[in-house]
Amino acid sequence: MGNVHPDRRGVSPVVGKALEISVVVLYIGLLSTTLYGGVVPDFRSAAGDELADRTLAGATQEVEDAVPPGTATAVDVRRRVELPRTIRGEPYHVRTDGRTLVLDHPDPNVAGETTLAVPAAVAQVEGSWSSTAEAFVVVEGTDAGLVVRLERGDAS
Repeated sequence: MGNVHPDRRGVSPVVGKALEISVVVLYIGLLSTTLYGGVVPDFRSAAGDELADRTLAGATQEVEDAVPPGTATAVDVRRRVELPRTIRGEPYHVRTDGRTLVLDHPDPNVAGETTLAVPAAVAQVEGSWSSTAEAFVVVEGTDAGLVVRLERGDAS
């Protein structure tokens, strides 16, 4: 009898399928890493920044609408302002810096500020809001002029 070679044809399909499965698993792993490591967080930050901009725009409009036009000084206004509870899953604050509203968020990529367009009769803008509490804008007349205050609390 001549050389006898064992039959190895049964191993070839198993090795081929194992290689195919390895390539698919590697592809899914790379795709997941790419999406969750870069694309998805970037999208979440962009969406959070957009919501921050819209929140500031709405808050600015509410404050400006609460202040009467012209030179009126006998004013006593208290208005509730609706704010989203979270931006990108985190609570945030809106504060004043002179005549500017500033949105502070734990994520440095989600922030913003906008200047208030209020009449010259406004002597001072002060206070802050937290997204975890009710927000009110209060406008009161004083001897020095109008004071605009961002207040937290309930309607009572």
